[in-house]
Amino acid sequence: MTSTCNSLKKSKVPSPTAIKNRVYELESELIDIRRWLHQHPELSWQEYESTKFIVDYLEALGLEVFQFDGHTGCWTVIHGDKKDSGNRTILLRADYDALPIQEDTGLPFASIHEGVFHGCGHETHAAMLLLATKILVEYRSTFSGSVKILFQAAEETANGAQYYVDQGIMDDVDAVFGCHTLSAIAPFNGPRISVNPGPRTAGTDEFHIHIQGMGCHGGMPHQGNDAIVAASSIVMHLQTIVSRMTNPLDTLVITVGTLNAGTNYNVVADTATLTGTVRTYSKEVQESVAEKIRKVIEDTASALGCTATLEYITKTGPVIHTDPEMLQISHDAVVKLFGEEGLWDAPPMGGGDDFAYFIDKAPGVYAFLAASLPDDKGIVYPHHHPKVIFDEAALPWGAALHVQVAIDFLNKSRQES
Repeated sequence: MTSTCNSLKKSKVPSPTAIKNRVYELESELIDIRRWLHQHPELSWQEYESTKFIVDYLEALGLEVFQFDGHTGCWTVIHGDKKDSGNRTILLRADYDALPIQEDTGLPFASIHEGVFHGCGHETHAAMLLLATKILVEYRSTFSGSVKILFQAAEETANGAQYYVDQGIMDDVDAVFGCHTLSAIAPFNGPRISVNPGPRTAGTDEFHIHIQGMGCHGGMPHQGNDAIVAASSIVMHLQTIVSRMTNPLDTLVITVGTLNAGTNYNVVADTATLTGTVRTYSKEVQESVAEKIRKVIEDTASALGCTATLEYITKTGPVIHTDPEMLQISHDAVVKLFGEEGLWDAPPMGGGDDFAYFIDKAPGVYAFLAASLPDDKGIVYPHHHPKVIFDEAALPWGAALHVQVAIDFLNKSRQES
């Protein structure tokens, strides 16, 4: 009788309070994981040590872990023990690559790798998902269907996720969920979670413009065709794509990030190279920009006696929340765990995220977790800054949210969805 009662109790769907309590019981483990990953950052497609750490942790949970031939990243799956004819699969994804930045936080667990830093919080994503995976293994008797867990490399390339999609990671997935910790644009008064509908992150493309002029003596510029003048004019004229060639109701940013030209102070430059990025929340706008840039640069350069060629690299599309079911499940999960006061309506952000590749294949939500932490001078630094610090008090919120969303999605029957 006792074993039967215990079995029934074990298979009962855990309450939000139980999930939250279990996360906080394991909070020190969560922090230890985060700090180890923070201290051992690795660049995109070079996450070998981090991958081994993740694989070892997952295998210690009794899970079979799958890796990718010639690429970092790994995945596993937790099959629920409940039987249900409407079984579904949800993918939980975390990225874990770092940036080529010299850390300047002064943290006791700062990066031990010179010039490499988790300046975007990806180590917090991996830590939250690892702990969530442990708890989902403990609760596997309480849900039907499957939880697929992906630790994705190379998000900072803006298209690393495409590799995993091409490998079929989304082929049997009914929904996808992820969570990004945020610093400076988030509230500064403790953790909050944003799962509101609409645009989240922008589509992100890259361009390189190569300008060919004719060099000459700087004192006799009429004898040549100045590539720097052409480059400068192109920088200015590119903005007419935003102001005069795009519907003002559609967001579009064209940023030139570098201009390289010239060899000496008294020489008219014969070549120049511009590089930059395009950001928008509209796939239609994103698809139209390359041809507009090409037209502007060719005509502008020609008017100044130069030529210009364009190399345009399409990277990731925008992340936009549109699915009613996943929006409702995510919203309700936050409220059940942390109350209405735990919600935060975040505005769209101009940064990109290759989570877009996953949400293009299945309905999904990409939650934003407010994790701002001022330094001792009260300054909150933004992502990618050498001094950015993320609030570890927010991490249990993210871990619990992964668990709650997965269980709620899988225990909702296909007929209800």
